[in-house]
Formats: sequence, C-alpha cells, structure tokens
Amino acid sequence: MFLVLYVLNDPENLDALLNAWEDVGVSGVTILLSKGLVRFRESGGVWREDFPLFPSLENFREHIENTNRTLFSIVEDEAMVERLVKATEKVVGSLSQPGTGIMAVIPLARVYGLKKRA
Repeated sequence: MFLVLYVLNDPENLDALLNAWEDVGVSGVTILLSKGLVRFRESGGVWREDFPLFPSLENFREHIENTNRTLFSIVEDEAMVERLVKATEKVVGSLSQPGTGIMAVIPLARVYGLKKRA
C-alpha cells in the first residue's frame, strides 16, 4: 500500500481533480487547507492571526482562495499510483512544470482501520 500526498496549487482544479481520482478508482481522499512557504511569506508571515475577529464573507473567501489544498489517499498498489499520476496530470498539466503542484508517494508497512471497497 502507498500513501499519496498531493499539494494542489490552484484550488479551482479541486473538483475536477477529485472527479479524476474517483474515475480511476480512489475510494477516499482527505483534503486539507494548506499554505506553503512562499504564500506564507507573501501574506506577511501570518496564518490565522490575520483573520479578523468578526470576518465578512469577503474575508473568508480571500482566505480560502489564498491557500493550497493538500490531498492524501491510501492506495493498494503501484498501478493505482500510476493511474493517479496520469489522472492528476490530465487536470493540472505535467507535474514537471511549475505551478502544477507537488506529489509524493510513500510506501506503507502497515495500515489499520482502512475499510475495503465492497
């Protein structure tokens, strides 16, 4: 089994990416809001402290738009990893190009609590 981590730079691609991953057989994905070093520094080096005490919808939208999405999923085998890479590149373009995001694949020795698809 493998843990696939993908940092999506452009949140506009999230729905298409999730659809693509589901189409190749991924049964579950966890999505986290995240901010890399460059965006962190561009925002003045603050994370939550800059969010107003009484935020408006505009404040919330701006905060959400300025964050990456980090997706992770546990998949069965290397064949699924390859399908995920191809599906991801169909949505965002070649991962060798800047601005498309970063993907990492980590082999797992053991996994507990993962339900098999019926």
